[in-house]
Amino acid sequence: MTLEGNYLERVYSGILGKLIGVYLGRPFENWTYERILSELGQINYYVHERLEVPLVVTDDDVAGTFTFIRALEDYELSKNVTSEQIGHAWMNYLIEDRSVLWWGGNGNSTEHTAWLNLKHGIDAPASGSIFTNGLTVAEQIGAQIFIDGWALVAPGQPALAAELAQKAGSVSHDGESVHAAMLWAAMEAEAFISSDVNHLIETGLSQIPTNCQIARLIADIRFWNKSLPDWQDCRQKISDNYGYDKYAGNCHVMPNHALMIMALLYAPNDFSMGQMIVNTSGWDTDCNAGNLGCLHGIMLGLDGLQTNRDWRGPIGDRMLISSADGGNAVNDAVRMSYYVANLGRALAGLAPLEAPKNGARFHFSLPGSTQGFQIANYGGEKSFGKVSNTTHEGAKVLEISFDEVEGMSSVVATTPTFASSDVKNMRTYELMATPTLYSGQNLSAELLSPVDNTTDLDVSLRIRHYGKDNDLIDVDSNVTTLAPGDSYSFNWVLPDTSAQPIAEVGVVVRSKKQKASGRILLDRLSWSGAPKLRLVRPNVPGDFWHRAWVNGVDLFSERKFKEDFRISQQRGEGIIIHGTRQWTDYTVSADISLHNGSYVGLAARVQGLKRFYAVRVMRTGQLQLVRTCDRSVEVLASAEFKVELDQRITVALKVIGTKVSAQANSVSVSFNDSSHMQIKDGGIGLIVADGAASALSFEVSKAA
Repeated sequence: MTLEGNYLERVYSGILGKLIGVYLGRPFENWTYERILSELGQINYYVHERLEVPLVVTDDDVAGTFTFIRALEDYELSKNVTSEQIGHAWMNYLIEDRSVLWWGGNGNSTEHTAWLNLKHGIDAPASGSIFTNGLTVAEQIGAQIFIDGWALVAPGQPALAAELAQKAGSVSHDGESVHAAMLWAAMEAEAFISSDVNHLIETGLSQIPTNCQIARLIADIRFWNKSLPDWQDCRQKISDNYGYDKYAGNCHVMPNHALMIMALLYAPNDFSMGQMIVNTSGWDTDCNAGNLGCLHGIMLGLDGLQTNRDWRGPIGDRMLISSADGGNAVNDAVRMSYYVANLGRALAGLAPLEAPKNGARFHFSLPGSTQGFQIANYGGEKSFGKVSNTTHEGAKVLEISFDEVEGMSSVVATTPTFASSDVKNMRTYELMATPTLYSGQNLSAELLSPVDNTTDLDVSLRIRHYGKDNDLIDVDSNVTTLAPGDSYSFNWVLPDTSAQPIAEVGVVVRSKKQKASGRILLDRLSWSGAPKLRLVRPNVPGDFWHRAWVNGVDLFSERKFKEDFRISQQRGEGIIIHGTRQWTDYTVSADISLHNGSYVGLAARVQGLKRFYAVRVMRTGQLQLVRTCDRSVEVLASAEFKVELDQRITVALKVIGTKVSAQANSVSVSFNDSSHMQIKDGGIGLIVADGAASALSFEVSKAA
């Protein structure tokens, strides 16, 4: 297929299919077929409300898929990316016991085992090999569940997709698990150009050994599919011959791969039926449904997701990606589709797609997209209406509409910019996230009132930030009245939120006319510029200020010490991180102390645990300016600096273009980094090695 055609839209459909499958199957993950039928019946739609859990949650299937693929960006956008490099990405983005994976212990969880191998210097692919970890550990399901991204960047190139999936899967797995990953990735890549399911399967089989167990399993299922009209009879055959009882370990790849192939054969061109079959069949439901949903999404396109059920509406493009790069955590399928499609274009030697609407964060340019916007219902205001994607003068926009009501009413539509209160109800996986929107940044939006409105409307922008007892506090911009046919461009420098994270951003629409109805069109919404922040422990109770830091240390205290920020790392280097990759040129300053250990430091342009600039105050009597990139820690500049434990040190670190400079008390160091390892953007961090450190507060502002 040509990457200049409908590639982007098919990527979007594949990502949506992945999200729908994962969030549909997540609430009853690891249930048996019998329990699902007994307690839920056939799975024809979302059941999260029946089980009293959130719909959009942190999940390893989503987070791993869209985290590990970032190795392409980190390593020069090359098809020749190696397993070793993807393993380095694991160590940069994964925080043990907190992000992305099932941290089930060495020898129990395949991914945890591989992560420990990487930590101890066993590079990929040895980190995931049968030789290193044994057959049982190596052949669990994990290699398969993370591979969709590698297919999405290789449209119509099944051999490339299989090769990338093999390299990525081998970081943690081996044997049949990697064969399954290669086959499914090849099928998804081929699904960009073919909707013939048997051809897709043959394409996948061509990428793996003909005598492997996955190939034999598929041959059996294809035979049963031809002889058994009812999928439930085929499922029973799979249970009898390839069930969980036939394999050691927690979640073997063979039974789950069998269910995916079965669902594809019995529902070759029906997204809803495929999801019903694979979810009702049980076992690792979110993984299986996510992989199948992605393949169906690629193959059938957006129209194939628009069946007799509204699969897209409840999710609204929302996705959560828990990793050490916290600014990437609160995301949406549109932004991710552009990111993935541009990776695919780069691998093909093509220029990136033009950013819609001058690079606006929310632009609604893909069919049906809402980018997380939903109608909000809270507080004393009565909020009503709906959001939808529509076309205005040839451009896609977000329509915020309301029906006839009595008296003065309002409609409020917001999208998340940080973790919601639902994080406290999410099980298994922690959300590591930082806010995406900050005080001091310029929030801009373009709003239009269609000519068919029957009344003037008052419109404003709104942010909602955390406050006392984790309540959300509304802060509105100026109000502008729009007559039918009017438009208005908002520009609002966001006020100080007293160090509390901003959770949502959106639009408020009010009408004073009785029995009013109408709509407002949001063409774009975005923000820009360095933040202006003073980060301290807020005076009011609530823990979201603490959640707003990615915690990469052994202890990030929520207790009130004399200092607002207190961290401890038993061995090696640890870091807490705040901010996003939207931050480029800025200054961060803090009063820091080393209480025990090798050094304390302040970091800038932080892109995870292993990628940043930092100024370090060393116990050995040096002030060092360093660049950390994976295992490489290079001292760029240094000066003598005597330090004592518990001494308060005023430190500032400035990044402008290629120049990095720092000052600790009256000592300065600087460096002009024009190398290929230059780090161009990212958040801030507080670092400590082999001990404890603290900071009174952090100041972040535009670099002067």
